[in-house]
Amino acid sequence: MPEPRVDPFEIAPTEDGTRLAIQWKDDVRSEYLPRYLRTMCPCAGCVDEMSGERTLAAESIDPNVYPTAIHYVGQYALQFVWSDGHSSGIYTFEYLRELWDARTT
Repeated sequence: MPEPRVDPFEIAPTEDGTRLAIQWKDDVRSEYLPRYLRTMCPCAGCVDEMSGERTLAAESIDPNVYPTAIHYVGQYALQFVWSDGHSSGIYTFEYLRELWDARTT
């Protein structure tokens, strides 16, 4: 069983539909802007596999990018299909929580 800080209780758009909200089982609620998630894609096309260096230039991402679909990957991750056609990133729940914790500390 995953630890509560990386175990989502609920995943849904925010009430206004502008962000992805995750309510974690440790009572933390995170909200992600679509463009931020797209720029932080962890796939090999966006991050160099050998160095870990981000190769995707944030300025190349449309400010209005949005997910056209969100798929669960097992019980450990989400996969987004983006309006710009990109869809190869697997965002583990652990990675999503790390992104949130890094932005709020």
